[in-house]
Amino acid sequence: MTQHNTEIEDRGNGFVRSLGTVDALFIGFGAMIGFGWVVLTGEWINGAGTLGAVLAFVVGGIIMCFVGTVYSEMVAAMPHAGGEHNYLIRAMGPRVSLFGSWAIAGGYISVVMFEAVAVPKTAVYLFPDLEHIKLWTIADSDVYLTWALVGTVSAIIIAFINIRGVRIASLVQTFVVSFLLIVGLLLLTGGFVGGDLDNAEPLFTGGATGFIGVMAVVPFLFVGFDVIPQSAEEVNIPPRKIGKLVVISVVMAVAFYIIVIGMTSVAIPADKLGSHDLVTADALSNMFNSTFWGKLVIAGGLAGIITSWNAFLMGSSRLMWAMANAGMIPRWFGKLHPRYRTPVNAIIFIGVLSALAPFLGAEALNWISDAGSPAIVIAYFLVSVGFLVLRRREPGMERPLRVGGSGNGGMAIGAISSVLTLILFILYLPITPFSAELDWKSWAMFGAWLAVGIYFMFRLPTGIKAGPDAENELLAKVKSMRTK
Repeated sequence: MTQHNTEIEDRGNGFVRSLGTVDALFIGFGAMIGFGWVVLTGEWINGAGTLGAVLAFVVGGIIMCFVGTVYSEMVAAMPHAGGEHNYLIRAMGPRVSLFGSWAIAGGYISVVMFEAVAVPKTAVYLFPDLEHIKLWTIADSDVYLTWALVGTVSAIIIAFINIRGVRIASLVQTFVVSFLLIVGLLLLTGGFVGGDLDNAEPLFTGGATGFIGVMAVVPFLFVGFDVIPQSAEEVNIPPRKIGKLVVISVVMAVAFYIIVIGMTSVAIPADKLGSHDLVTADALSNMFNSTFWGKLVIAGGLAGIITSWNAFLMGSSRLMWAMANAGMIPRWFGKLHPRYRTPVNAIIFIGVLSALAPFLGAEALNWISDAGSPAIVIAYFLVSVGFLVLRRREPGMERPLRVGGSGNGGMAIGAISSVLTLILFILYLPITPFSAELDWKSWAMFGAWLAVGIYFMFRLPTGIKAGPDAENELLAKVKSMRTK
């Protein structure tokens, strides 16, 4: 934005710029490598075949690369905490900004809640005698107090780390992502040492429905590169470089998932994948003929949980902080910790949701991931459209990183990103023969979150135009309304 009043300017000075290039890259990459690769790989291979699953991730990754390219220009031009909030309010005004920001915040929080449930599910693999004191049964899944408390305590620890400061959180992120990369190299080595290409058959199965079913999970698995823009005010590198890191992180995630699918498929025959609960762990055990290596993969799964959880708590809290400071949602979310300069109230709110999630049971993993995916795609679509609007309306806007050059290349990238994300969202709707089948619980969670966002939308003052000063105008109107 070209102009800022004192309160907006204070926002920029509120955070501490303590993240370097590796920190920012590992935040984005680590956010995309959560727990799904440990438990869902067998479903992907059975659903689409080995090569079909790989192609689904390649196609989904290409879509995310287009979106990431759009983001790279936007974050370089507007390196402010809150990411989508800033892009959309400048391009399309506060109402669209609130809707898109609220949608992506819901997607982020769904990942945080997912990881809180994934921790005890993984822990059972290492400690089979973990489940004691049955509480209730939800969707045929028994919920035990000791099991749920593992996730709850983990949620409290992650929230505490984030309240203490982004530097501590990033150090945790860098260490754990390094371990994840080692696990990926072990899988690659195991595939060459102990894999059998005959196990990869069939290469394709399930037809178009199987392929789309796998591709539909890609947004949930790849959401994370956009966490880098959320913490832009805490990154101590040039804006142009921040934008490039967004795209690099997406490419790294595509490579990681392809290695996981390929190496798992050559380790275990397709007809036996269904008998393995944590198939990737068992795959490495088979390739090296030792259960030690399977437990190492589980440790990698736990590492993925921590990196994803940590990154999305960072991203969602900064986004809610930005919306609160613009007067879009209650001001309570906009408080910074007086000592650590972190959005403490937003972190506490999200931490409480994640602490409660394990009490929904293991089946909640599916509902939560399916509820978050369409919300994420909505935000990606709106940012892509906002990119086109700003390219057309503000051609002279300062853009340290201009994707596609100054000609029509950038417009083409934005248009492709808009079309692909719109198609991806349509695939979630039960209106096509190949739609992803989401459970009604997922639609209920998705609808309830968006309903709250729509309520906040209609509480915003009217008459505020999009543009460089849209946030200042909104803040001024909100202040005026509060003093009346």
